[in-house]
Amino acid sequence: MKIIINGAGGKMGNILADMAGHENIAALVDVAFTTADGKYHALDDFGGEADCVIDFSNHSATQAVTSYCVKRNLPVLIASTGQTENEMTLIREASGKIPVFISPNMSVGVALVADIAERVAKLFGDCDIEMIEAHHNQKLDVPSGTALMLAKRLQEARKDSTLNIGRHENGKRPANEIGIHSLRYGSEVGTHEIIFSNGLETITIRHDAKNRALFANGALSAAKWLINQKPGLYGMKDYIAG
Repeated sequence: MKIIINGAGGKMGNILADMAGHENIAALVDVAFTTADGKYHALDDFGGEADCVIDFSNHSATQAVTSYCVKRNLPVLIASTGQTENEMTLIREASGKIPVFISPNMSVGVALVADIAERVAKLFGDCDIEMIEAHHNQKLDVPSGTALMLAKRLQEARKDSTLNIGRHENGKRPANEIGIHSLRYGSEVGTHEIIFSNGLETITIRHDAKNRALFANGALSAAKWLINQKPGLYGMKDYIAG
């Protein structure tokens, strides 16, 4: 599989390039690059053969990434976070023509946590649900894309639930609330903990990311799966389901 890495100049892009190996890279693309010697400033600067684009850049690149991949009929895996509604519309439109995979977290472990958490939320009565997520002090989005993804899965089990992001007001906690609390410190790679409690017993599900390489490994595995799929919008839930 030959991949184009968009955002190759960033931390995750560098890790992905090292993990993929030179022989599996069609092009390295980043706005910080000058087009020369196998590196490209923009996706449109590369017209060679490739099997898939993996985007670890920024959600602001959504239009450029989706239009390039549709034009070249290339599957695309989007691993950036923070997409606006307009950007999500572009992604959904592209998925009608090519396979598009989007996930704010490429960890298989996190995908399994999401499945377990949804099941617990569905079966564990009228429990209170709280989530704590921690990341490094340079992370831009709050709460994390992973926390929002997990919250969405919890809401699939609790249709009447509402999100309370960064609770700060006085007063009793509503019964149907899902609380999300964000911590930012040091070089923390990423921790997500979900707490379920009904007053009689408590269930805690936690995932700790120890090294960013796990996200690159997940992206490569998902990309290999994606290139064999029909046009559509996919995520980690689809991937782990086979």
